[in-house]
Amino acid sequence: RLEEFLKKEVDLELSTLPDFEERVIDVSEVEQLMNSINAIPAPCAPMINPQAPNAATGTSLRVCWGLFSDDTVECYQLCYKPVSNERHSDEQAEHTLKVKETYCTITDLLPNTQYEFWVSALNASGISPPSERAVYVTAPSPPTIKNKKIRSCENAALVCWESRDINPVDSYTVEL
Repeated sequence: RLEEFLKKEVDLELSTLPDFEERVIDVSEVEQLMNSINAIPAPCAPMINPQAPNAATGTSLRVCWGLFSDDTVECYQLCYKPVSNERHSDEQAEHTLKVKETYCTITDLLPNTQYEFWVSALNASGISPPSERAVYVTAPSPPTIKNKKIRSCENAALVCWESRDINPVDSYTVEL
């Protein structure tokens, strides 16, 4: 029987054409929803910490900051410049560093000098607003003892020194 069936020609044409409706499906709402799920928002502004004790040397400062939210952050942009009392302080050179952590040690600074710092967070969606600005101060240079002016007697000693800093130093500690 199979052999007889295979010898016959079969007509596969449909006698009536199917009646399909043309429908246009609007998927724009679904696209918007999918895009909103995959997109991460730009981070919020970080909070820069005030200067911590022992966070400065004569030529370096350790600056720390944090986030109050659980934003996705790829890196931070730390900016700083020396603080100046002159009217043209805006023309001071600004420095910018890209940092992965929430802290950074800046080197090659001037002793006993104030620096203004601010930080922004970055991710694939954009950059956050900058943090509030914080002022940090490097430690003063050690004074130079004037050896020729040292005087002493049985119960006392006179030691003279001079500061190598341009800005005034608040106090000195003399160790015996």
